[in-house]
Amino acid sequence: MKGDLLMLMMTGASILVIPIAVVLGTGEGFGIAPDSPQMLSPSSSVVANVQQTQPEEEENSQQELPSSSQAAAASAMLGEEELPEYEMGVTSFKILDETTGEVAVVPVEEYVRGAIAAEMPVDYHTEALKAQGSAALSYALWHHLQQQQNPDPNLKGADFSADPSNRLGYMTEEAAREFYGDRADYAWEKICEAAQEASRTVMLWEGEPIAAAYHAISAGMTEGAENIWDGPLPYLQPVDSGWDVLAEDYKSTTVLTPEEIRQKAEAQGITLLPNDETWFEEEERSPSDYVTRIRLGNKTLTGNQLRQLLGLRSASFTMGRQGKNFVFYVRGYGHGAGLSQNGADYMARQGADYKEILLHYYTDITLARGV
Repeated sequence: MKGDLLMLMMTGASILVIPIAVVLGTGEGFGIAPDSPQMLSPSSSVVANVQQTQPEEEENSQQELPSSSQAAAASAMLGEEELPEYEMGVTSFKILDETTGEVAVVPVEEYVRGAIAAEMPVDYHTEALKAQGSAALSYALWHHLQQQQNPDPNLKGADFSADPSNRLGYMTEEAAREFYGDRADYAWEKICEAAQEASRTVMLWEGEPIAAAYHAISAGMTEGAENIWDGPLPYLQPVDSGWDVLAEDYKSTTVLTPEEIRQKAEAQGITLLPNDETWFEEEERSPSDYVTRIRLGNKTLTGNQLRQLLGLRSASFTMGRQGKNFVFYVRGYGHGAGLSQNGADYMARQGADYKEILLHYYTDITLARGV
Protein backbone atom coordinates (compact mmCIF):
# COMPACT_ATOMS: atom_id res chain seq x y z
CA MET A 1 0.00 0.00 0.00
CA LYS A 2 1.27 3.42 -0.86
CA GLY A 3 0.20 6.69 0.49
CA ASP A 4 0.09 8.32 -2.88
CA LEU A 5 -0.18 6.85 -6.31
CA LEU A 6 -2.48 7.23 -9.22
CA MET A 7 -2.12 3.59 -10.09
CA LEU A 8 1.36 2.81 -11.31
CA MET A 9 4.67 4.59 -11.29
CA MET A 10 4.59 5.40 -14.99
CA THR A 11 5.51 7.97 -17.56
CA GLY A 12 3.62 8.79 -20.68
CA ALA A 13 1.18 11.01 -22.50
CA SER A 14 -1.32 13.49 -21.17
CA ILE A 15 -4.91 13.18 -20.04
CA LEU A 16 -7.19 16.00 -21.02
CA VAL A 17 -5.58 19.01 -19.34
CA ILE A 18 -3.64 16.98 -16.79
CA PRO A 19 -0.03 16.04 -17.61
CA ILE A 20 0.43 12.35 -16.91
CA ALA A 21 3.76 12.99 -15.19
CA VAL A 22 1.89 15.13 -12.69
CA VAL A 23 -1.06 12.75 -12.36
CA LEU A 24 1.23 9.87 -11.58
CA GLY A 25 3.38 11.72 -9.08
CA THR A 26 6.45 11.75 -11.33
CA GLY A 27 7.25 15.30 -10.31
CA GLU A 28 5.68 18.66 -10.94
CA GLY A 29 6.28 22.36 -10.67
CA PHE A 30 9.78 23.52 -9.93
CA GLY A 31 11.65 20.25 -9.73
CA ILE A 32 10.41 18.58 -6.58
CA ALA A 33 11.38 14.92 -6.50
CA PRO A 34 8.87 12.27 -7.60
CA ASP A 35 5.97 11.67 -5.25
CA SER A 36 6.63 8.04 -4.37
CA PRO A 37 6.22 7.14 -0.70
CA GLN A 38 7.89 3.99 0.48
CA MET A 39 6.20 0.66 -0.16
CA LEU A 40 4.84 -0.93 2.98
CA SER A 41 4.52 -4.58 3.86
CA PRO A 42 1.02 -5.76 2.91
CA SER A 43 0.55 -6.78 6.52
CA SER A 44 2.07 -3.67 8.08
CA SER A 45 0.96 -0.08 8.60
CA VAL A 46 2.38 3.35 7.88
CA VAL A 47 4.61 4.67 10.63
CA ALA A 48 4.31 8.36 11.46
CA ASN A 49 7.42 10.45 11.12
CA VAL A 50 7.56 11.26 14.81
CA GLN A 51 5.46 10.63 17.88
CA GLN A 52 2.06 12.31 17.66
CA THR A 53 2.07 15.48 19.70
CA GLN A 54 -1.19 17.02 18.53
CA PRO A 55 -3.96 16.68 21.11
CA GLU A 56 -6.24 13.83 20.07
CA GLU A 57 -9.80 14.67 19.18
CA GLU A 58 -12.51 12.31 20.27
CA GLU A 59 -13.55 10.23 17.27
CA ASN A 60 -16.59 7.99 17.01
CA SER A 61 -15.56 4.37 17.24
CA GLN A 62 -18.08 3.49 14.55
CA GLN A 63 -19.08 5.16 11.33
CA GLU A 64 -22.25 4.17 9.52
CA LEU A 65 -22.34 3.87 5.77
CA PRO A 66 -25.25 5.70 4.12
CA SER A 67 -27.79 2.90 3.68
CA SER A 68 -29.69 4.73 0.96
CA SER A 69 -26.72 5.89 -1.08
CA GLN A 70 -26.85 5.88 -4.84
CA ALA A 71 -23.83 3.60 -4.88
CA ALA A 72 -25.60 0.97 -2.77
CA ALA A 73 -28.71 1.15 -4.94
CA ALA A 74 -26.71 0.93 -8.15
CA SER A 75 -24.68 -1.98 -6.81
CA ALA A 76 -27.84 -3.82 -5.83
CA MET A 77 -29.21 -3.38 -9.34
CA LEU A 78 -25.95 -4.60 -10.84
CA GLY A 79 -26.13 -7.67 -8.65
CA GLU A 80 -29.40 -8.63 -10.30
CA GLU A 81 -28.23 -8.45 -13.90
CA GLU A 82 -25.16 -8.98 -16.00
CA LEU A 83 -22.78 -6.06 -16.51
CA PRO A 84 -22.64 -4.65 -20.03
CA GLU A 85 -19.66 -5.87 -22.01
CA TYR A 86 -16.63 -3.76 -22.87
CA GLU A 87 -14.21 -4.89 -25.56
CA MET A 88 -10.80 -4.44 -23.90
CA GLY A 89 -8.89 -5.08 -27.09
CA VAL A 90 -5.98 -6.66 -25.22
CA THR A 91 -5.21 -9.98 -23.60
CA SER A 92 -1.93 -8.79 -22.10
CA PHE A 93 -0.05 -5.62 -21.17
CA LYS A 94 3.49 -4.62 -22.06
CA ILE A 95 5.21 -3.43 -18.89
CA LEU A 96 8.56 -1.65 -18.82
CA ASP A 97 10.62 -2.71 -15.81
CA GLU A 98 12.05 0.51 -14.39
CA THR A 99 14.99 -1.31 -12.80
CA THR A 100 16.12 -3.59 -15.65
CA GLY A 101 14.86 -1.56 -18.61
CA GLU A 102 13.30 -4.68 -20.09
CA VAL A 103 9.74 -4.92 -21.41
CA ALA A 104 7.66 -7.90 -20.23
CA VAL A 105 4.42 -9.11 -21.79
CA VAL A 106 2.06 -9.93 -18.93
CA PRO A 107 -1.42 -11.49 -19.36
CA VAL A 108 -4.24 -9.31 -18.04
CA GLU A 109 -5.25 -11.46 -15.07
CA GLU A 110 -1.62 -12.07 -14.12
CA TYR A 111 -1.05 -8.31 -14.15
CA VAL A 112 -4.09 -7.67 -11.94
CA ARG A 113 -2.83 -10.26 -9.45
CA GLY A 114 0.56 -8.56 -9.35
CA ALA A 115 -0.99 -5.12 -8.99
CA ILE A 116 -3.13 -6.20 -6.04
CA ALA A 117 -0.13 -7.88 -4.41
CA ALA A 118 2.01 -4.75 -4.80
CA GLU A 119 -0.54 -2.12 -3.90
CA MET A 120 -2.81 -3.34 -1.09
CA PRO A 121 -2.26 -5.26 2.16
CA VAL A 122 -3.43 -8.84 1.68
CA ASP A 123 -5.19 -8.78 5.05
CA TYR A 124 -7.66 -6.24 3.68
CA HIS A 125 -11.12 -7.60 2.91
CA THR A 126 -11.42 -9.56 -0.33
CA GLU A 127 -14.00 -7.08 -1.67
CA ALA A 128 -11.48 -4.26 -1.11
CA LEU A 129 -8.86 -6.28 -2.98
CA LYS A 130 -11.30 -6.67 -5.85
CA ALA A 131 -11.89 -2.91 -5.92
CA GLN A 132 -8.13 -2.33 -6.01
CA GLY A 133 -7.76 -4.84 -8.83
CA SER A 134 -10.50 -3.24 -10.90
CA ALA A 135 -8.87 0.16 -10.41
CA ALA A 136 -5.55 -1.31 -11.58
CA LEU A 137 -7.15 -2.85 -14.66
CA SER A 138 -9.10 0.28 -15.56
CA TYR A 139 -6.06 2.50 -15.34
CA ALA A 140 -3.87 0.04 -17.26
CA LEU A 141 -6.46 0.02 -20.07
CA TRP A 142 -6.62 3.82 -19.97
CA HIS A 143 -2.86 4.05 -20.29
CA HIS A 144 -2.80 1.45 -23.07
CA LEU A 145 -5.18 3.65 -25.07
CA GLN A 146 -3.06 6.73 -24.36
CA GLN A 147 0.02 4.97 -25.70
CA GLN A 148 -1.83 3.87 -28.81
CA GLN A 149 -2.78 7.48 -29.51
CA ASN A 150 0.42 9.22 -28.41
CA PRO A 151 3.31 6.81 -27.77
CA ASP A 152 5.97 7.81 -25.29
CA PRO A 153 9.39 6.72 -26.64
CA ASN A 154 10.71 6.44 -23.10
CA LEU A 155 8.41 3.44 -22.59
CA LYS A 156 10.13 1.49 -25.39
CA GLY A 157 6.83 0.30 -26.82
CA ALA A 158 5.34 -0.63 -23.45
CA ASP A 159 1.91 0.38 -22.23
CA PHE A 160 3.31 1.64 -18.93
CA SER A 161 6.16 1.09 -16.51
CA ALA A 162 6.40 -0.47 -13.08
CA ASP A 163 9.12 -1.51 -10.66
CA PRO A 164 8.42 -5.12 -9.66
CA SER A 165 11.65 -5.54 -7.71
CA ASN A 166 10.58 -2.72 -5.39
CA ARG A 167 6.90 -3.72 -5.36
CA LEU A 168 5.81 -0.57 -7.15
CA GLY A 169 2.78 -0.93 -9.38
CA TYR A 170 3.14 -4.64 -10.02
CA MET A 171 5.05 -7.65 -8.74
CA THR A 172 5.50 -11.21 -9.97
CA GLU A 173 4.12 -14.27 -8.19
CA GLU A 174 7.68 -15.32 -7.36
CA ALA A 175 8.42 -11.95 -5.75
CA ALA A 176 5.10 -11.98 -3.90
CA ARG A 177 5.71 -15.45 -2.48
CA GLU A 178 9.16 -14.42 -1.32
CA PHE A 179 7.72 -11.27 0.21
CA TYR A 180 4.95 -13.06 2.11
CA GLY A 181 7.17 -15.88 3.31
CA ASP A 182 5.32 -18.37 5.51
CA ARG A 183 1.99 -16.76 4.54
CA ALA A 184 2.63 -17.09 0.81
CA ASP A 185 0.04 -19.78 0.06
CA TYR A 186 -2.68 -17.97 2.01
CA ALA A 187 -1.79 -14.60 0.49
CA TRP A 188 -1.55 -15.74 -3.11
CA GLU A 189 -4.77 -17.75 -2.94
CA LYS A 190 -6.62 -14.68 -1.64
CA ILE A 191 -5.05 -12.42 -4.26
CA CYS A 192 -5.98 -14.83 -7.06
CA GLU A 193 -9.55 -15.06 -5.79
CA ALA A 194 -9.87 -11.26 -5.92
CA ALA A 195 -8.15 -10.95 -9.29
CA GLN A 196 -10.42 -13.50 -10.95
CA GLU A 197 -13.34 -11.09 -10.59
CA ALA A 198 -11.40 -7.81 -10.76
CA SER A 199 -9.61 -8.68 -14.00
CA ARG A 200 -13.00 -8.75 -15.73
CA THR A 201 -14.47 -5.55 -14.27
CA VAL A 202 -13.69 -2.25 -15.98
CA MET A 203 -14.71 1.25 -14.86
CA LEU A 204 -15.86 3.45 -17.73
CA TRP A 205 -16.70 7.10 -18.26
CA GLU A 206 -18.57 7.81 -21.47
CA GLY A 207 -17.57 4.38 -22.73
CA GLU A 208 -13.82 4.65 -22.07
CA PRO A 209 -11.65 3.31 -19.20
CA ILE A 210 -10.94 5.84 -16.46
CA ALA A 211 -7.68 7.03 -14.94
CA ALA A 212 -8.51 5.44 -11.59
CA ALA A 213 -6.57 7.38 -8.96
CA TYR A 214 -6.25 5.93 -5.48
CA HIS A 215 -4.54 6.66 -2.18
CA ALA A 216 -4.05 5.05 1.21
CA ILE A 217 -6.18 7.14 3.61
CA SER A 218 -8.24 10.25 2.94
CA ALA A 219 -8.56 13.18 5.31
CA GLY A 220 -12.22 12.24 5.81
CA MET A 221 -13.41 13.32 2.37
CA THR A 222 -11.66 12.57 -0.89
CA GLU A 223 -10.23 15.40 -2.99
CA GLY A 224 -11.25 16.65 -6.43
CA ALA A 225 -8.75 16.15 -9.25
CA GLU A 226 -8.69 19.87 -10.01
CA ASN A 227 -7.16 20.58 -6.60
CA ILE A 228 -4.27 18.18 -7.20
CA TRP A 229 -3.48 18.36 -10.91
CA ASP A 230 -4.17 20.78 -13.74
CA GLY A 231 -7.91 20.36 -14.14
CA PRO A 232 -11.03 18.44 -13.16
CA LEU A 233 -12.01 14.90 -14.03
CA PRO A 234 -15.74 14.18 -13.82
CA TYR A 235 -15.26 10.87 -12.00
CA LEU A 236 -12.71 12.18 -9.46
CA GLN A 237 -14.97 14.35 -7.31
CA PRO A 238 -14.97 14.77 -3.51
CA VAL A 239 -16.94 12.05 -1.74
CA ASP A 240 -17.46 11.16 1.90
CA SER A 241 -14.92 8.81 3.44
CA GLY A 242 -15.49 9.75 7.06
CA TRP A 243 -14.66 6.26 8.27
CA ASP A 244 -11.01 6.94 7.38
CA VAL A 245 -10.68 8.84 10.66
CA LEU A 246 -10.80 5.44 12.36
CA ALA A 247 -7.62 4.28 10.63
CA GLU A 248 -4.72 3.62 12.97
CA ASP A 249 -2.46 5.82 10.88
CA TYR A 250 -4.97 8.57 10.09
CA LYS A 251 -2.89 11.16 11.97
CA SER A 252 0.83 11.74 11.83
CA THR A 253 3.19 14.49 12.93
CA THR A 254 6.32 15.73 11.19
CA VAL A 255 8.81 17.97 13.01
CA LEU A 256 11.40 19.90 10.99
CA THR A 257 14.07 22.31 12.11
CA PRO A 258 14.34 25.69 10.39
CA GLU A 259 17.67 24.60 8.93
CA GLU A 260 16.11 21.45 7.43
CA ILE A 261 13.39 23.53 5.80
CA ARG A 262 15.90 26.09 4.56
CA GLN A 263 18.02 23.39 2.91
CA LYS A 264 15.02 21.79 1.21
CA ALA A 265 13.66 25.15 0.03
CA GLU A 266 16.94 26.55 -1.27
CA ALA A 267 17.59 23.31 -3.17
CA GLN A 268 14.48 24.23 -5.19
CA GLY A 269 15.49 27.83 -5.72
CA ILE A 270 13.21 29.25 -3.02
CA THR A 271 14.45 32.33 -1.15
CA LEU A 272 13.74 32.55 2.58
CA LEU A 273 14.16 35.65 4.73
CA PRO A 274 16.19 35.44 7.97
CA ASN A 275 13.00 35.70 10.07
CA ASP A 276 11.43 32.23 9.85
CA GLU A 277 8.10 33.61 11.09
CA THR A 278 7.66 34.99 7.56
CA TRP A 279 8.32 31.76 5.72
CA PHE A 280 4.84 30.20 5.48
CA GLU A 281 1.46 31.64 4.60
CA GLU A 282 -1.51 29.39 3.77
CA GLU A 283 -3.50 30.95 0.94
CA GLU A 284 -6.17 28.40 0.08
CA ARG A 285 -7.71 25.19 1.43
CA SER A 286 -10.22 22.97 -0.37
CA PRO A 287 -13.63 21.92 0.99
CA SER A 288 -12.09 18.48 1.57
CA ASP A 289 -9.60 20.14 3.98
CA TYR A 290 -6.49 19.80 1.81
CA VAL A 291 -4.16 22.77 1.46
CA THR A 292 -4.25 23.83 -2.19
CA ARG A 293 -2.09 26.99 -2.13
CA ILE A 294 0.60 27.97 0.32
CA ARG A 295 3.41 30.48 0.14
CA LEU A 296 6.88 29.38 1.15
CA GLY A 297 9.36 32.23 1.02
CA ASN A 298 9.15 33.91 -2.36
CA LYS A 299 7.13 31.16 -4.10
CA THR A 300 3.54 29.99 -3.93
CA LEU A 301 3.21 26.21 -4.08
CA THR A 302 0.37 23.75 -4.22
CA GLY A 303 -0.25 21.77 -1.08
CA ASN A 304 1.04 18.65 -2.79
CA GLN A 305 4.23 20.41 -3.88
CA LEU A 306 4.92 21.42 -0.29
CA ARG A 307 4.02 17.94 0.85
CA GLN A 308 6.58 16.44 -1.52
CA LEU A 309 9.19 19.02 -0.61
CA LEU A 310 8.91 18.44 3.15
CA GLY A 311 8.06 14.74 3.13
CA LEU A 312 4.56 15.06 4.59
CA ARG A 313 2.12 12.17 4.21
CA SER A 314 -0.71 14.38 2.96
CA ALA A 315 -1.56 17.93 1.95
CA SER A 316 -4.23 17.98 4.66
CA PHE A 317 -2.21 19.56 7.45
CA THR A 318 -2.00 22.36 9.95
CA MET A 319 1.18 23.94 11.30
CA GLY A 320 2.55 24.90 14.68
CA ARG A 321 5.84 25.47 16.50
CA GLN A 322 7.67 23.49 19.15
CA GLY A 323 10.37 25.81 20.35
CA LYS A 324 12.26 26.77 17.21
CA ASN A 325 11.02 23.77 15.22
CA PHE A 326 8.10 23.67 12.78
CA VAL A 327 5.45 21.02 13.46
CA PHE A 328 3.09 19.70 10.78
CA TYR A 329 -0.05 17.91 12.00
CA VAL A 330 -1.13 15.74 9.11
CA ARG A 331 -4.36 13.84 8.38
CA GLY A 332 -4.60 11.00 5.91
CA TYR A 333 -1.96 9.58 3.59
CA GLY A 334 -1.75 10.33 -0.12
CA HIS A 335 -3.09 12.90 -2.57
CA GLY A 336 -6.65 12.07 -1.56
CA ALA A 337 -8.25 11.57 -5.00
CA GLY A 338 -10.29 8.54 -6.02
CA LEU A 339 -10.35 5.31 -4.05
CA SER A 340 -9.31 5.37 -0.41
CA GLN A 341 -7.75 1.98 0.18
CA ASN A 342 -8.43 2.13 3.90
CA GLY A 343 -11.95 3.34 3.18
CA ALA A 344 -12.52 0.48 0.77
CA ASP A 345 -11.51 -2.02 3.44
CA TYR A 346 -13.83 -0.39 5.98
CA MET A 347 -16.78 -0.37 3.57
CA ALA A 348 -16.19 -4.04 2.74
CA ARG A 349 -16.14 -5.00 6.41
CA GLN A 350 -19.48 -3.25 6.81
CA GLY A 351 -20.98 -5.41 4.07
CA ALA A 352 -20.34 -3.43 0.87
CA ASP A 353 -19.25 -5.39 -2.19
CA TYR A 354 -16.54 -4.18 -4.52
CA LYS A 355 -19.02 -2.75 -7.01
CA GLU A 356 -20.59 -0.57 -4.32
CA ILE A 357 -17.13 0.56 -3.22
CA LEU A 358 -16.14 1.57 -6.75
CA LEU A 359 -19.44 3.34 -7.41
CA HIS A 360 -19.00 5.27 -4.18
CA TYR A 361 -15.46 6.51 -4.78
CA TYR A 362 -15.66 7.13 -8.54
CA THR A 363 -18.49 9.51 -9.45
CA ASP A 364 -21.01 8.58 -12.16
CA ILE A 365 -18.93 5.78 -13.66
CA THR A 366 -20.29 2.70 -15.40
CA LEU A 367 -19.10 -0.78 -14.51
CA ALA A 368 -18.61 -3.15 -17.44
CA ARG A 369 -17.51 -6.73 -17.98
CA GLY A 370 -14.22 -6.75 -19.84
CA VAL A 371 -14.07 -9.20 -22.72
